[in-house]
Amino acid sequence: MAKVIMVQGTMSGAGKSLIVAGLLRIFKKDGYSCAPFKSQNMALNSFITKEGLEMGRAQVMQAECAGIEPLVCMNPILLKPTSDVGSQVIVNGEVIGNMTAREYFDYKKKLLPDIKKAFKTLAKQVDIIVIEGAGSPAEINLKDNDIVNMGMAELVDAPVLLVGDIDRGGVFAQLYGTTMLLEEKEKARIKGFVINKFRGDVTLLDSGIDMITEKTGIRTAGVVPYMNIKVDDEDSLTEKFENKKFGSANGLDIAVIRYPRISNFTDLGAFDMQEGVNVRYVDSVYELDDPDMIILPGSKNTIMDMKWLRESGLEAKIKRFALDKPVFGICGGFQMLGKKIRDAANIESTVNEITGLGLLDIETEIGDDKIRKQVSGTTTFPKGIFESIKDKEYRGYEIHMGITIGDSDNVYGDVILSDGGNVYGSYVHGLFDEGGIAAAITAYFGKNVSSGLSYAQFKESQYDILESTLRAHMDMDYIYSCLSKAKV
Repeated sequence: MAKVIMVQGTMSGAGKSLIVAGLLRIFKKDGYSCAPFKSQNMALNSFITKEGLEMGRAQVMQAECAGIEPLVCMNPILLKPTSDVGSQVIVNGEVIGNMTAREYFDYKKKLLPDIKKAFKTLAKQVDIIVIEGAGSPAEINLKDNDIVNMGMAELVDAPVLLVGDIDRGGVFAQLYGTTMLLEEKEKARIKGFVINKFRGDVTLLDSGIDMITEKTGIRTAGVVPYMNIKVDDEDSLTEKFENKKFGSANGLDIAVIRYPRISNFTDLGAFDMQEGVNVRYVDSVYELDDPDMIILPGSKNTIMDMKWLRESGLEAKIKRFALDKPVFGICGGFQMLGKKIRDAANIESTVNEITGLGLLDIETEIGDDKIRKQVSGTTTFPKGIFESIKDKEYRGYEIHMGITIGDSDNVYGDVILSDGGNVYGSYVHGLFDEGGIAAAITAYFGKNVSSGLSYAQFKESQYDILESTLRAHMDMDYIYSCLSKAKV
């Protein structure tokens, strides 16, 4: 059975995912086989495995750090919010239905056998598993039937590192308050604190660290500096949405429409890595300004996000923009580019039908069957301003509820559909990651923005920075001593 350690946080966004990823990278570099595990993830950024199963993107990023193929057993439960009060529930990579928050709270204990089985499957394959919690273990209103924080730690007898976010302020109150709200047996599991996102002179923390150790009996295992690296992060907490820089005076300006139910914006990472490319997420007509290119990303509720696009005034702006400049839609964004989107059975929303942007001659019917598959090949379409991306290799995955058809001359089938001019759409997530497609698009604008690295190479460079930073600022000898054999 593998050895195990768990990373929990004082709050959402404390940096658990990044600390897990960095520890995995260290273990890999030290010669161990290792893997991430998160029993339950709530995210709209998801991935499709080779088997056609769906899992959270955060665990995919962590698996990449560990140098291991992403497996659905790393994330047996995925919740994809469809509204403010409900989510699509995915177990072992397959949809079992939609539930309200209350329904899921009452149901989730039944998923313990699935969690145990997934963990055992993973534990047979690697030396070390790093488990990630969710939110905070001190959310006392949610502690009953917990399956993702201390409940998970108890299930496999895992020691815990507790991460606090000093960038938000009050880190010692975070660590102390969280610890004091735990039961004695839960406190005993915490083997170390990690103070994350620190800026400045670390010696200024010494007295506070001494005091928190005295009050809790728990040592601080590391003070990790704020890292300006680019890796996939949790969609609800990403700092990418905070970029509000307008204009393309110093490079290529790409505006990504941030609708309320935006999903899989990780598709834009290949642009975000390039020097001189400004990728910004906009949710108003004012923020849109006049970019070089607009991208409509994925959506978990295409009809309702299309309705929002219309009500916000962005629809009219996008349609005028498409007369002169490129618009590219991915998955739900691709569906919005068409004439109509129908949901007769109310799979995703209570609205049966909505008119799309009408920029592509296609229509989409939302159905019960969720298409989940990895895809690869060579782009074949010959038309439009991005003709240079013809004959480029691609590899990615499709994940959508809708079936899209076009007219007799342009039935959807190619990986990229074009109107022959400025408008493009595709169902493929990860389309821009390989084969030089992103570089060919940026080259069209005459911008010298290429870093000389493929997206895969760029990600590896970021993972190595993460590894070296954590190794320098965490007590790895102590963390290795905390590892214990999992018990299931």
